[in-house]
Amino acid sequence: MPIRVLVVDDSGFFRRRIAEILDSDSGIEVVGSAENGEQAIAKVRELDPDVVTMDIEMPVMDGITAVRKIMAERPLPILMFSSLTTEGAQATLDALEAGAVDFLPKRFSDMAGDEDSARMLLRRRVRSLSRSRARSVSAPGTTTPAREARPSARREETDRQAAADARKPAPAVASSRPPTPLRQLRAVLIGTSTGGPVALQEVLKPLPANFPLPILLVQHMPASFTPAFAERLNAMCNIEVRQAKDGDVLKPGVALLAPGGMQMTLERGSQTHVRIAESPLGTIYKPSVDAAFGSAVEALRGQVLAVILTGMGADGREGTRALKGAGAQVWSQDAATCVVYGMPAAVAEAGLSDHVYPLPEIGPALVKGFC
Repeated sequence: MPIRVLVVDDSGFFRRRIAEILDSDSGIEVVGSAENGEQAIAKVRELDPDVVTMDIEMPVMDGITAVRKIMAERPLPILMFSSLTTEGAQATLDALEAGAVDFLPKRFSDMAGDEDSARMLLRRRVRSLSRSRARSVSAPGTTTPAREARPSARREETDRQAAADARKPAPAVASSRPPTPLRQLRAVLIGTSTGGPVALQEVLKPLPANFPLPILLVQHMPASFTPAFAERLNAMCNIEVRQAKDGDVLKPGVALLAPGGMQMTLERGSQTHVRIAESPLGTIYKPSVDAAFGSAVEALRGQVLAVILTGMGADGREGTRALKGAGAQVWSQDAATCVVYGMPAAVAEAGLSDHVYPLPEIGPALVKGFC
């Protein structure tokens, strides 16, 4: 059964372009289109799609308002198209808070190096989101825990496979040291991707201003988005949150967000500090969780708590494996509360997780463990 997609954009040219790309995949069917948010709500009720692609700026009703209304009435995965500008970043973050699960640049040249790769990325993203979990939204700025967008044969099969995997014996993990007790750890490292902006808010908001450890955040996000995201987190959290700069020293109660498009690593000296550098040619993730986590093995002697939150793919698994071998503790988010159970699944299925928590319990667990 093909994935049913509703395409929403006020540009007829863009709607046709997206439909042509998606319809070229035999596993995807564009079942309808809408040119504003009001029409989108009506089409969702009429067509019951699996995934919606949504523009932000539209007449009659904008995309953010439409997302909020759709998620309150009938949660399903919504993929936003955004401009990679400061204004676009703010609007996209608003859309994610309203319940959208992911975003892509509206200009195809910003998606990938060539047209074919951009088309493939869009189709792959829609396929992944069709298996994701949407969040219902009860009011602007508030969310309920993640839950299924809709019962479906695809989702049920995915859940059956996840349950089967969970029953398999965990692969052996090479470790020369037992896990370091929480109170002896020197930093908290958090890695995430799809669904991460909202997940990070939920994890960081319970932390008190005097949280005793430094925190490093790695979120897959474009360079134009991370400054606005760091400012947003800083405004809503008790701890200080800012985008990391090269040479920053780790400080208790300060969370440093890896700049988009760059790599953030740690270096040991008289004080442990951050290094920000260009990504090597061919690097997939910019920033990369593996790069940041792997650098902490030497810089912090593995004395960290590594936390893997919702996200596609497996970035973070190998960095976590290296940390685990050095005595780090590892937490991962559970499947039920992930938007996409990819990164946490990779860590859990490799036998690396010391604890698996629902998203709402991670922040309180950090407070209990360290404060």
